[in-house]
Amino acid sequence: MAGKGMTKRFAVLIVGRGKLAQELLQGLRGPAVSRVVPWDARDTLDGERCMAVHAGSGRELGDVIEFCAATGSVLLDLSTAGSEFPAALTFPVVVCPNVNMLMLSFMAMVKQASKLFQGLDIAITESHQASKRTSPGTAIHLASSLGLSAGEIRSERNPQAQLEVLGIPPAYLDRHAYHEIVIGSPEAQIRLETRVLGKAPYASGLAKVIELVSAREPAPGLHDIVDLVMDEGFRKA
Repeated sequence: MAGKGMTKRFAVLIVGRGKLAQELLQGLRGPAVSRVVPWDARDTLDGERCMAVHAGSGRELGDVIEFCAATGSVLLDLSTAGSEFPAALTFPVVVCPNVNMLMLSFMAMVKQASKLFQGLDIAITESHQASKRTSPGTAIHLASSLGLSAGEIRSERNPQAQLEVLGIPPAYLDRHAYHEIVIGSPEAQIRLETRVLGKAPYASGLAKVIELVSAREPAPGLHDIVDLVMDEGFRKA
């Protein structure tokens, strides 16, 4: 049992079979992580305190919800496919459209300042490698914060346009995440741009998210990781 001032540690269940899930199974380490367990091996937990990380397509989400309801475990939802949860949750669900802490800080900044830009023209562009087939979760979150719909996001998947228009270096056309927000008018504009070039450090970012969630101890219900980042920032200010 963790004492005062000590970080609580959790066995982390990874739900999913794709590249992200495999990366987390192989690389997730951190002060709040006691061990990492694939979903199929959940019977080996033996009553340990745990968090579940949904990084799959959604096929197993129903079973994960039942597990978390029965154990009171926190569920971190990394899926960008729009997971659906019961209206009355008896355990905490933290929706994580991104786990890169720098990007989460940026998303928190945009959300906090969004009311200052109401009524202005806003355009959002996102670009990822041409092979990306999942929804652009970060861009959707940014759009929602700024009062735009997902349908108003401009998505770029053409490598030539990424290279010539967005300035993505050739070496990173097959692995990047680019977001641009333009606010204002042709005469006066604010342009915000983020670039993640190469393989994003998902495992190290998730370790920090787990540590943050562990310290915050969210109540049962649906939570946004960006709100928890904002709250943490206010607490430290």
